[in-house]
Amino acid sequence: MDARTSSATRRAARGKRASAMAGAVKLTHPDRVYWADADVTKQDLADYYGKVWKWMRPHVVGRAMALVRCPEGISGQCFFQKHAQAGIPTEFLHLVPEKGDKIISIDDLDGLVALVQGGALEIHLRGSTIDDREHADRLVFDLDPGPGLDFGDVVEGAREVRARLKRVKLKSFVKTTGGKGLHVVVPLKPVPWAVAKDFTYKVALSMEKDDPKRYLATATKARRNNRIFVDYLRNSREATAIAPYSTRARTGAPVAVPVDWSELGSLKSANQYTVLNVMQRLSKLRKDPWASMARVKQALPKFR
Repeated sequence: MDARTSSATRRAARGKRASAMAGAVKLTHPDRVYWADADVTKQDLADYYGKVWKWMRPHVVGRAMALVRCPEGISGQCFFQKHAQAGIPTEFLHLVPEKGDKIISIDDLDGLVALVQGGALEIHLRGSTIDDREHADRLVFDLDPGPGLDFGDVVEGAREVRARLKRVKLKSFVKTTGGKGLHVVVPLKPVPWAVAKDFTYKVALSMEKDDPKRYLATATKARRNNRIFVDYLRNSREATAIAPYSTRARTGAPVAVPVDWSELGSLKSANQYTVLNVMQRLSKLRKDPWASMARVKQALPKFR
């Protein structure tokens, strides 16, 4: 392509593809730009999810979702949505009644592409399945760095969480968030939410007590400088965390990506993987770093 050809011309060419279909879902305005800085359109996003679906599917199907929708792209208005509303083709979704509303869930790739059609640029998940929303089967520790810290500090914090979990015989997994931090994820035999939250709080509090100059168990703004907030608050019934392989509504079209613990030392940032480069990573992997997660059935022990 001639270097003088503009991004707008390239987007127009993409919009004239023979079909704007993605499975059974009809994309309207497939050339609509969602990330202008990365030149990523609605069609590009649907195509991306089609490519990563086999990696993403085990972690999103049958789980309650919340969305960040930006129908005009990240340069327009964005809003957080916990329940089904107008603007998304609901015939492709699995909607679950709850307290007069309907929780969003999906069963297949068509459901995910329907969310793309509705401008969902972030997909967040509860730590429970739609069939048992009263119990947690995933714990999430969100390592959120305050001003003055770099990504190496976040890596050290994630490793510290892992070490403390190992002491009580819990296996954990890690992913980048597409933002500044890392998530340490723990698959579990289902436990009541109160038990899950109490456990994660105790882990976070133990880190603060042992190293108060580096870790916080509360999001006290005045104390955030040079400290990592070990966010345990995602472990409650309706709290959510960014889904594996979900995009983020941030510049560059970054993606939250599962990684192996052995990879942390070579990562440059929590947002280095994007819609434009994550397939290069996946094509080179010998195995899925989260492949064993579904087989891990571990009881939540007491943490002292």
